[in-house]
Amino acid sequence: MADEKTYQPLTPTFMVQLAAPHTWAASIFPVLLASCLAFVFNASVGKPTSVSSVLVLLAISVLLQSAVNTINDYFDYVKGTDTEENQLDPTDAVLVYNNVNPRHALAYAIGLIVVAFVLGVYCIVIAGIAPLVIALIGVVVIFLYSGGKLPISYLPLGELASGFTMGGLITLASYQVLTGSLDFMVLVYSIPEILGIALIMLTNNGCDIEKDTEANRKTLPVLLGHERTVKLYHGVVYAWVLSICVIVGVVFTPGAIVLPFMLLAAHAPGRMLLANPLTAQSRAGAFGQCSTLNILFGSFYGLCILASTVTLTL
Repeated sequence: MADEKTYQPLTPTFMVQLAAPHTWAASIFPVLLASCLAFVFNASVGKPTSVSSVLVLLAISVLLQSAVNTINDYFDYVKGTDTEENQLDPTDAVLVYNNVNPRHALAYAIGLIVVAFVLGVYCIVIAGIAPLVIALIGVVVIFLYSGGKLPISYLPLGELASGFTMGGLITLASYQVLTGSLDFMVLVYSIPEILGIALIMLTNNGCDIEKDTEANRKTLPVLLGHERTVKLYHGVVYAWVLSICVIVGVVFTPGAIVLPFMLLAAHAPGRMLLANPLTAQSRAGAFGQCSTLNILFGSFYGLCILASTVTLTL
């Protein structure tokens, strides 16, 4: 009990740092993608009830993303994975640098999940049980990712789990809420989001090879080694761009008019990301560059989908 008195309170500043807003693109753009798909295939998003649904879905997704980030920090702290020696950015190791009570951080994460489920009642009322089932799968993945005897984050599955859960399942659930239709083709249209979010995780694990090796984590980059991880990283970036171009070209063909503008806008940050060495020292820069590309590609992909509904006449 004496040690507990030395803990700092969980202030709003620490709450924001634990929530990690710089990662929210991974939770916002799957919902926006679902909204664009719903508008094109269902044309109901423009109704007031659908606008409110989009806002609720965005809130739920951000809350769950914030919970994921907080729980990950909590388990990394209690397991001793994060230390001041291997975490150079204090905002990425709030519990380590600020002596915040880890139990308060865990309670905060659980509170975020509870609020998300309270908001989810609205989605269940208007769309039935399907989004609840998908959400429960997501919550299980949240806890299995960092918790348990053999967390997903200690296995070469983190990129796949985060990419599919956030990029695929969030988009699928959001589309179902907005349209009332559980269309699994949405998972195909979600491939760019899946790759973009997987790349965020690959950025994290690629820059943390030394730390994860010391913690006995068997992440994909740890198994591949730095050189092959960089090659895989570049391959995912190119596959990300190619997936957008192919899906737009085949399914949303008129929207291909937007693609040159996307490639032009993404050229500079894309080159910077591909030139990043993916080391602990370049971690902050890599995250910034990867987040920028997620925002750019997410925005332009949505524009391509919406532009496919526009008929040009000469």
